Amino acid sequence: MASVNKVIIVGNLGRDPEIRYMPSGDAIANIAVATSYRSKDRNTGEQKELTEWHRISFFGRLAEIVGQYLKKGSSVYVEGRLQTRKYTDKDGIERYATDIIAENMQMLGGRQGMGGGSDMGMGGGMDDDYSAPQQRPAPRQAPPAPAARPQPKPAPNFSDMDDDIPF
Repeated sequence: MASVNKVIIVGNLGRDPEIRYMPSGDAIANIAVATSYRSKDRNTGEQKELTEWHRISFFGRLAEIVGQYLKKGSSVYVEGRLQTRKYTDKDGIERYATDIIAENMQMLGGRQGMGGGSDMGMGGGMDDDYSAPQQRPAPRQAPPAPAARPQPKPAPNFSDMDDDIPF
């Protein structure tokens, strides 16, 4: 039986990214992203907003990009997969934590503090080779005035045709 483990999150960073480096030199970035859900209370009728926090981990070149360009308050779109890990806390109690392992990331809104207001996206898996961030192309100029359209050919005049039809 086929299965799918896919997560899409659109939210805002609650704190600056935490960047670490493994002994091999590969980067790991961790962020916390808040998403909100609004609903109406059935009993009181008032609107309430629930905020959910998501731990997201990035690896390799994507982790370096996260550390360089994202900061607290940044809006981000992340695609990834869920991964649950088991650990023992400081009191010796076994606990479980579910994280999102990011595979693609798109920064939303403008690049803050970098001049300009372009968006930038990065994607791919942990082993992909990422190129330098690309800037959005310059805005288009107004389209040129439309060229004069050729005049349509007049409809054929069937009265000019010969009556010598060979059938």
